[in-house]
Amino acid sequence: MRCPFCNAPDTKVIDSRPAGEGEQVRRRRQCPACKGRFTTYERVEFNLPKVVKSDGRTVPFDEMKVKLGMLRALEKRPVSPEQVEAAVGRICRRLMAPGEPEVPSRLIGDLVMAELKALDQVAYVRFASVYRQFEDVQAFREEVEKLERQLPPEAERKQMKLLDNDET
Repeated sequence: MRCPFCNAPDTKVIDSRPAGEGEQVRRRRQCPACKGRFTTYERVEFNLPKVVKSDGRTVPFDEMKVKLGMLRALEKRPVSPEQVEAAVGRICRRLMAPGEPEVPSRLIGDLVMAELKALDQVAYVRFASVYRQFEDVQAFREEVEKLERQLPPEAERKQMKLLDNDET
């Protein structure tokens, strides 16, 4: 790896450790020429499918765009960056699982909505208002009423565990 300080062609790894739920490797490096130290992160590069937009255009999948959209909806909400990273990781894995070369943008939006619903209901409604293009307060009200009729994510997870235990 090239040194970002002096542009020397080689650097030495002085420390490596797992990062980001074990999906990344954090490496401390030092340049033998200028003795500058810096950190790099290494992770597996996935072959994510292309995204087919609603107007028919095909664009490369942009994980950062998904993350930024979620962060915008989660602004000032009690959700950690680690939870957001894990949610984005789950979305990427779900997109790769079928092995399709292209996916509709609507699927990505639906996956983001599902993750936000589990993380924070306020963020879910924020995202839904843009994603579903709410035009008035009534659309917000209907979405909130739907949420109120559903079990909270924590209760839903507990309920699923009870069902799984009952089957065995």
